[in-house]
Amino acid sequence: MKADKSAISALSSLIDSAEKIVVSSHTHPDGDALGSTVALVEYLRRSRGKDASGVICNSPGRDIAFICDGNGNITFHDSEPEKAESLIAGSDLLILLDCNGFSRTDSLESIFKAYSGRKVLIDHHMYPERDSFDLVFSETEISSSAELLYGILLRMDDVAMAPENLPAESAAALLTGMTTDTNNFSNSVYPSTLEMASGLLRAGVQRDAIIDRLYRSGSEDRVRMTGYMQWQRMVTLPSGAAYIVIRSKDIEEFRIVEGDTEGLVNIPLTIGNIRISLLLREDPAGYFRVSIRSKGDLSARELAAGWFNGGGHFNASGGRLYIGKDIASPDDAVPYVEKAIMEYLG
Repeated sequence: MKADKSAISALSSLIDSAEKIVVSSHTHPDGDALGSTVALVEYLRRSRGKDASGVICNSPGRDIAFICDGNGNITFHDSEPEKAESLIAGSDLLILLDCNGFSRTDSLESIFKAYSGRKVLIDHHMYPERDSFDLVFSETEISSSAELLYGILLRMDDVAMAPENLPAESAAALLTGMTTDTNNFSNSVYPSTLEMASGLLRAGVQRDAIIDRLYRSGSEDRVRMTGYMQWQRMVTLPSGAAYIVIRSKDIEEFRIVEGDTEGLVNIPLTIGNIRISLLLREDPAGYFRVSIRSKGDLSARELAAGWFNGGGHFNASGGRLYIGKDIASPDDAVPYVEKAIMEYLG
């Protein structure tokens, strides 16, 4: 990582001077968001003796909820709004992870924008909202926010570049977050990513247990849904693109919950001639969530930014397709996607 000693020292000083610290991340937290949040909260509490809490706008999917199982220091605004807001109001340092600014914190956005304490951003996405923060750690050529946080924590005086000096809870959460954001080392992997994994394994993290929880503990409904979507809903185009559109009726029929569709967007890319894959999932709030993955030098980020109100990484991005704004009705999602692909790929 590229953070210099002065930035690390500044963060350490902010931590030392804070009475109460809140750590947060983006809406609909994925494994990287939840893993890095848990890792930092546990480090602050166990290594620095701080009153630290995680506050995230909504609860995680069942596939990653184990990351904070039994952890009473993580609060979700959708289930405990009064507690979440009280924790934020009572803190004097806010650390935001895995999103480039408050615009991605949904129900907490206005609260964070009005926050009067010191604010730190630690993120690996493009275009960080630097003016909103007192201190920013931003690096895009890195696998995940978990990896960026790992590099920062290693350089703290109490850790002294020794992963075994991290709390065990932090180490496990960091490896989990990085594993999910790289799709189990299949994308966005750098030499530093493998160095991180090696260091955490030497420190005693049980990777096999993490893999079991992430990829071998799904529900029967999820397995059947995944097969159905590939057989009945996956559309491949001669241009080398593929897409899957999940409608509200599918969510009801297969009892889909948060996290069940994680990884589905990657499956079409296992087809040799498919270069870009899109997954759209209808949301009751009036839009489709859009996930985009690509191979090689084809930019998922450009497609997300140009047609789906989004952005992200070069080969892994996301966005939204708004009903009533971008399309007239949910039935228009398929023709919109095909038009967007045709215009993008030419």
